Amino acid sequence: MTVTKYVYDFAEGNKELKDLLGGKGANLAEMTNMGLPVPPGFTITTDACRLYLTTGSAPASLNDEIDAHVAHLEQQMGRKLGDPAEPLLVSVRSGAKFSMPGMMETVLNIGLNDESIHGLAKFSGNERFAWDSYRRLIQMYGKTVCDVPGEEFEHLIDALKKARGVAADIDLTAEDMKGLVADFRKVFEKFTGTAFPQDPKVQLRGAVEAVFDSWNSERAVLYRRQERIPTDLGTAVNVQVMVFGNISADSGTGVAFTRDPGTGEKGVYGDYLVNAQGEDVVAGIRNTVSLTELEKIDKKSYDQLMAIMAQLEAHYKDLCDIEFTVERSKLWMLQTRVGKRTAAAAFRIATQLVDEGTIDLEEALRRVNGAQLMQLMFPTFDLGAKPKVIAKGVAASPGAAVGKIVFDSATAVTQSDTGERVILVRRETNPDDLPGMIVAQGILTSRGGKTSHAAVIARGMGKTCVCGAESLNLDVAKKTITVDGVTLGEGDLVSIDGTSGKVYLGEVPVQPSPVVRYFEGDTEAVKSDALVAAVDRILTQADAKRRLLVRTNADNGPDSARARRFGAQGIGLCRTEHMFLGDRRELVERLILAETPADRQAALDALLPLQRADFVEIFTAMDGLPVTVRLIDPPLHEFLPDMTELSIKVAVAKAKGEKPGRDAELLGAVHRLHESNPMLGLRGVRLGLVINGLFEMQVRAIAEACAQLKKAGKDPKPEVMVPLVGAVQELESVKASVEEVIKAVATESGVKVDTLIGTMIEIPRAALTAGDIAGPAEFFSFGTNDLTQMTWGFSRDDVEGSFFSRYLELGIFGVSPFESLDRGGVGALVKMAVEAGRKTRPDLKCGVCGEHGGDPESVHFFHEAGLNYVSCSPFRVPVARLEAGRAAVGMSGSDSR
Repeated sequence: MTVTKYVYDFAEGNKELKDLLGGKGANLAEMTNMGLPVPPGFTITTDACRLYLTTGSAPASLNDEIDAHVAHLEQQMGRKLGDPAEPLLVSVRSGAKFSMPGMMETVLNIGLNDESIHGLAKFSGNERFAWDSYRRLIQMYGKTVCDVPGEEFEHLIDALKKARGVAADIDLTAEDMKGLVADFRKVFEKFTGTAFPQDPKVQLRGAVEAVFDSWNSERAVLYRRQERIPTDLGTAVNVQVMVFGNISADSGTGVAFTRDPGTGEKGVYGDYLVNAQGEDVVAGIRNTVSLTELEKIDKKSYDQLMAIMAQLEAHYKDLCDIEFTVERSKLWMLQTRVGKRTAAAAFRIATQLVDEGTIDLEEALRRVNGAQLMQLMFPTFDLGAKPKVIAKGVAASPGAAVGKIVFDSATAVTQSDTGERVILVRRETNPDDLPGMIVAQGILTSRGGKTSHAAVIARGMGKTCVCGAESLNLDVAKKTITVDGVTLGEGDLVSIDGTSGKVYLGEVPVQPSPVVRYFEGDTEAVKSDALVAAVDRILTQADAKRRLLVRTNADNGPDSARARRFGAQGIGLCRTEHMFLGDRRELVERLILAETPADRQAALDALLPLQRADFVEIFTAMDGLPVTVRLIDPPLHEFLPDMTELSIKVAVAKAKGEKPGRDAELLGAVHRLHESNPMLGLRGVRLGLVINGLFEMQVRAIAEACAQLKKAGKDPKPEVMVPLVGAVQELESVKASVEEVIKAVATESGVKVDTLIGTMIEIPRAALTAGDIAGPAEFFSFGTNDLTQMTWGFSRDDVEGSFFSRYLELGIFGVSPFESLDRGGVGALVKMAVEAGRKTRPDLKCGVCGEHGGDPESVHFFHEAGLNYVSCSPFRVPVARLEAGRAAVGMSGSDSR
């Protein structure tokens, strides 16, 4: 019988084993195999975690495997866990396949107890360090493993610092730390009912299971939902020999990047803290110094670190994020990974690596994604009015964010739920702040740097962030900020610029981003702006590689022209009902109220020239490119006044003895047209079959516009799309009348009008009978918004506000099916319809015109399903172009660096 192996020594793995060893474990193994100075250790696999989460207990063989690997570590290091003379200490850290910084648990200094503390003090020659290490273990173990409220420990530290008149933990003495250990143990016993465990094996097993459990912690679940990380992956656990940056003045800890994760610029980037542990850097508890200062502090370690950073970037062929510790002038590598970066940095780094000969343009295309491109299209601040700068911090994550100040996560969520824009202001953030960070427009902290928790999470989410604005004096209790003589309270407006690190008083206006200006036709931007040049270069590569065409959804000339500038290759959805709103509503009312065929025809005749002018404008903007015109789709009652409002007006008029006149007619029409479920009633093709002349008027307007433009030397390419078809007979009937109208216009104008006639596939029955419908249909366009509603049995307007949030919490949805296509259900119908339709008509053109056409993940599905094009709103056209290119080179829509 094959025995499953659950524990791997670092020397046994490599960077390709992320599914099994998690990202951290796989990369620690890779560095070990590269011969870099990595403290020894082992990784407990994600298989063990999944089994634990499924059954509620660890695999039967796990403890024996852990014991065997601990014994091997003890042999390597010549020290033993819990040894009273020279103790071995280990850390226990999470490490999922995808980086989830700060979302799961860590416990340091496993192996300390009431006896080994004295051995550590003697062995290290630093009694303060030893007692500080013990208090950290009790604090971390208590909070992480035993659910002791973390603030209970923090209050004791704060009270002691206040009593001693010091500002930082580092200023507390050995005796102070010894007293804290005693106090912490009392807190531990108070909340757990037991003494702090003295057996290192008990400590280790408790820490391992706590890391497993943290996979399903509230903040981890929320982060996975935000980042679209699958819920069933589980986390690996890394057990590693401790090295100490807080053991002496010639020790320290830091985080480094091989390039600037904010801008992509090459250089020395990172933070360093003397006499500290890694958690102190990430937490932002103490403000760090620049990594360049390490050269002055410890040149040997600095030079070695620079060499290793260069080696790692060359090995991974990408920006690397590195955690390291210096213990008594000895450099140790604790972690590396392909680093999270801002959207701007992603594009710049990708093209830099191409220029350096490290990767090719096709790989550069894989290194960026549509979500990042969308971030680059967001507006920037317009500083023409010279707004007042009240503070400056570290530009941690770019963007322009405006909102009202809030001082805690819960308030941020509450305010956001009411529609307010908020800026979350904290001394430093921690993982519990994640809900507020998600809803905030931006994040502002008075402590921390580019590698702090706030900075790392904000960059991962594409959220604007300014960190380490030290001039901000926060009084969280009073909910005020004082800076430069100005006091701001909760609810006051500020603007933060994550590109410059500046904080402005009040609301600063915004302007289009350079990338949008480039799409709008500012070709000079490519020459003057390195970021725009990088975007242009990668999009050009995407266009060269993609098979999918990208069209737009537009129903007027300006939107059509803008979409074309953004790279649209035609219109996939022109909604004609939008042309009946505004001043034209009265003509539609005349059509609805018509009592005789002559009245109806008069109303249609009045609408015809208006529709024709609309199409002339759109066909001109899209000259030479296809334009798919959807005949009117929504039920006619949508063009009438609200039933309740009309009823009140009629009742009031009657009460006053006045004649209600036209309002009474309209009310009668509303009652006549009223349906219990209008979205499943008289709409789409049914409307065209019931109201004689309606579709024919629209088709005539299309054909006459086409003839007019052809005479003027233009090249219009109209396509007529019949909505909501569920039976082939419906389409056959409409197609016959459409062809008659087109033939008549050709005869009248002397101009041949060429147009395809097709249908939307938006009813499940249409997908199931697509082979039949493809007989008369020359193209299919999947209306995935309605197809999703009808497949799931959802009313989108109702369900998104009623129970979708609960479905997301329960994991029933990873993401809303209206946001990203449901591959297993709706996607199966799409594939089925494409396959059946092309069996009947091999040259059948297939596209999608729902907003899924601009969703990165969905674009990849449509590529796989063999569609000819996607269509989306003008602003999302560049995103669809990029993702269509990435799909062609074999990159997942959700995969990003």
